[in-house]
Amino acid sequence: MPAVIKQFLKDGTFSNILAIQQQFVLDYEEDITKYADGLDKVKIKNIYRNIPVFLAQENKKFQITKVAKNARSRDYVGCADWLKDAGVVNLCYCLNDATLPLKGNYDSSKYKIYYHDTGLLIANLDEESSDDLRKSQNLGTYKGAIYENLIGQMLTAQGQELFYYKKENSRLEVKSKDGATASLNNLISYPSYSDVRFGIKLAHKNIGFNGKFYTIPYFCAFLIKRFLKEDFVIATNRGK
Repeated sequence: MPAVIKQFLKDGTFSNILAIQQQFVLDYEEDITKYADGLDKVKIKNIYRNIPVFLAQENKKFQITKVAKNARSRDYVGCADWLKDAGVVNLCYCLNDATLPLKGNYDSSKYKIYYHDTGLLIANLDEESSDDLRKSQNLGTYKGAIYENLIGQMLTAQGQELFYYKKENSRLEVKSKDGATASLNNLISYPSYSDVRFGIKLAHKNIGFNGKFYTIPYFCAFLIKRFLKEDFVIATNRGK
């Protein structure tokens, strides 16, 4: 958010940032009330207010049972899409199959919801959690959520759509720790997914290549589209 950056540059600290972000949260709720024509504004607000609840879960998937008591999916059709179209959130859809074209292989009923701006995630947490996060003392439950939200924000800023793939009990996702990449290795080696020749792992590491996947620092995620468009041609030729 430009106003947040301007305030930080002026003060040189994060002291007055939270108040600005929290005001943005309220402004978005007011916009929902003003502009959500044809849909239940209360239901859209329910989803918007519960995004931190979804992201606190291990799978971080949107679940209608977390929105309101006795809530039914059919009553909330279009609500998440409204938030996406309004530029408030990014939706990450579950792929049925990791084959091209991805748009033809996702399940529109299964998705994760991320804030379009990660600062809004911090502002929507309780005050104690927000303070801990800003001081980097205790990322706790939201550590993975923050990393995923940041990466999703950087990818969508490049014009990339967000998808995740889940097969049986394995998941492909952004990791907040530098752990094993068993799911990525399985995807690359799976015979049915011949289009997937290399993987990209985001980590607290330097750029590298081990023959199967490229390691890219988190802060370079904003360059992934450029890499795929330009450098990946060289990388593919190298792997032949």
